[in-house]
Parts: sequence; structure tokens; C-alpha cells
Amino acid sequence: MIRADGLGKAYMIGHAVERDRYVALRDVLAGAARAAIGRIRDPARGPGVSGGESIEAFWALKDVSFEVRRGEVLGIVGRNGAGKSTLLKVLSRITEPTRGRVEIRGRLASLLEVGTGFHPELTGRENIFLNGAILGMTRAEIRRKFDEIVAFAEVEKFLDTPVKRYSSGMYVRLAFAVAAHLEPEILVVDEVLSVGDAEFQKKCLGKMQDVAGHGRTVLFVSHNLSSVRSLCNRATMLDRGRVAYNGGVEDTLANYLAEMKTTHMACDDLGARPREGHFGERGRILGVKINSDQALAHGLPAEFEISYSVQSPIEGIAFSLGFSTPDGAKVMCIDTDIPGPRFRLRPTKQSKVRVSIDRMHLAPTEYILSAAIRSGDNFLIDYIPDALSVTVMPSAKTPAVIALRTTGHGGVRYPCSTEVNVPASLNDAVRNDQ
Repeated sequence: MIRADGLGKAYMIGHAVERDRYVALRDVLAGAARAAIGRIRDPARGPGVSGGESIEAFWALKDVSFEVRRGEVLGIVGRNGAGKSTLLKVLSRITEPTRGRVEIRGRLASLLEVGTGFHPELTGRENIFLNGAILGMTRAEIRRKFDEIVAFAEVEKFLDTPVKRYSSGMYVRLAFAVAAHLEPEILVVDEVLSVGDAEFQKKCLGKMQDVAGHGRTVLFVSHNLSSVRSLCNRATMLDRGRVAYNGGVEDTLANYLAEMKTTHMACDDLGARPREGHFGERGRILGVKINSDQALAHGLPAEFEISYSVQSPIEGIAFSLGFSTPDGAKVMCIDTDIPGPRFRLRPTKQSKVRVSIDRMHLAPTEYILSAAIRSGDNFLIDYIPDALSVTVMPSAKTPAVIALRTTGHGGVRYPCSTEVNVPASLNDAVRNDQ
């Protein structure tokens, strides 16, 4: 159904060079003229590159080759920035490859982000017909499946409401329902399902299993390895835009976890780590140290030190650390605003916040640590999903048998004490020593 041969995708990245503080209009016009001449001499420079910038080629995908047969469910795993979403965009014809080629046999439906293909001003009903038409369905086919789509999405009461007023959960429920019920030969699903609640995710996995059971093909990208394990019959691991491993699910996941452990164990420099967030460089996590580089031990106190930078003042800030099992199940969160107040942070190149808990209750095993800076309404300023790989060791207080219970949103939430370490000139920052 899908064959990729030598697939590559390059993006031209511009870097501003140091320039004078004052820039006149003639400088802007001269820079545009130099850029135009440069593109004539070197078409690879691409648009938007002026004399005040230097450029480099970043290969999001490089020499990717694989095949997917009819009825296969292929899981695609890899760290953030490995090229997973770029690959799906190329397969979905959203972006063109720089080199190589892709052959696709059959009708392909993709769900790469919340509301892919939806028009915000149209109602849910109108978007079902619009999205179905985009997928190549006739009006008669859409009408035949309409009731099933609405029932699956559970948006009957809001069917004639513009989707711009939908919550993110309603949006993704309807988008997935349309993509999955209009009988595409190939269904492509990115990590977008993480937006839904646990019940909806379970329903979606069941629907994808049903789609695959009818001989159709599914490509599934997820950081939740337990979902990949239960749904997929083959998996591919991407690393820095290349296929690092391609084979059975268990072998691929074993290679992925081994690579995660090698890369992340005892690493406290996170400045260049792939991340998510919405405020750009306003606040940034620089590193995390654990127990002064000593091992975490079950039943004993633990201390975490988060170093960060701030470019402009931020109000109502909290720091969070999350623990997940290697297969993606979140089991614990440590939040500095439980029970204490939030922080007011001032610009600084590097400051630190210490977070401590009186006892580590997690079972002795390996975990993936995430780190975040968030605002009062839980808006992510900076978030590193897989910052470190950490190991909780047993201690004299460890029982012989420990039951580790997990939930989709973190099974344990700890109160903690915090102390913000800022330069002396910034003594108006809020401190919390509870």
C-alpha cells in the first residue's frame, strides 16, 4: 500500500547575523536586492534569505525507505524531533519531499493534528461533509456513515454549532470519527489522540483495530508504547530523520528503550533537547539535577534542582516534574504549586529552583522524567517530554512486593517544598519554603 524509497526532506534554516542597532529603509531594500541576486545565483537558498542572514540545510528526513503492506498496522516511534510527524506529512501529501519518492495505492485519510481539514466557521455537520469530500467520498457515502460518525464523536447536541467553539476534546473526537468511519484504505494517525480522555483513547484504539481487521492499513505514531504494543503488528524506529530499526514490535521497542536509556541517563544539560511550549524563549529549562547526582531510592527523601532562564518577566509560574514508565504510562507528578503559591520570575540568564519530597514512593525500576514551566492557567511555557531517564533503586525500606498502579494523567501527586535561587538584584521574586 505504501512504498518509500530514499525519502528525504530538508528545510532551509536562516540565522540572523549581528547587525547595527539602527536599520534604515535603504538597508532593508539593499538586503532584499542582495537576497534576490543570491537566489538567482544559488536557487537552493530559497525565499526569505537576505544578506543579513546565514542559512543551513536541516534534514528532517534522510534516506528513509520502507514498505507497508495491505492490512498491516505499522507503529512509528522515536524521540521528539526524530522526523515522525514530517514523515506523516510527506505521506499525506501536505509537504513535498526534497528527494526520493513515495508510492501510495489507495485512498488515504490522515489525522495529524486537532481538526485537520476542518473549517472553524462551519458547523460540525458541515465539516463532516466537507472533510468527507476532501477524502474523496461521495455525498451518498457520507450520508450512509453520518449517524455512525456522530454517535462515535458524541457531539449530537453541538452538531449545528461552529467547530471554532468546540473544546479540543470535541474537536479531536469529531475529526477522528470522520477519518476512521469514511472507510479509507490507509489511515494515518499522529499523537493527536493524546488530547482525548482515557475512555475516548480506548474507543479510538478499538476502532483502529477494527479498521485493520477489515484489511485496511494503519500508520500509528505514539509515545505511548503500550498502545503501540497492543495495536501494531510491526514497528519502525526513527532517529535524527533516519530509519534506525525496522522489524517486529517487541524488538523495535526494545531498541527504542535502549537508545532512550543510553541518551538520557544522567544528563543534566537540556538546553538543546527537543521540547514543546508556546511562549518561545520567554522561559526555558536548562537542566535538571537529581539528588546531587546520587541515585534515587525508594522510601527515601529526594531532591531535584531545575535550572532555567527567563527573557522577560512572567507572573504566576509553577514548575512540574513528571514520571512515566518506559511504555508511556504517567505515574507521578511533582508540582511546585501544590500546596504553595506560584512564582513571579524576572529576567535572568540562569537561576535555579529546588524541589524536594519527603519520600520516594515509586517502585524500584526505570522511569522517563519530563520537566515543565507552566503559567497559572496551565499554559505550557516550556515542556521537555523526555528530559531524562532515571532509575529508582531499592532501599532498606522497600517491601518485598510493590504494586505499581498507573493512570493516564499521573497516579500520584506530591506536595513539596521549593526554594527559588535568583541573583541578589532580583530579590523581589517570590519564595516559598513550606
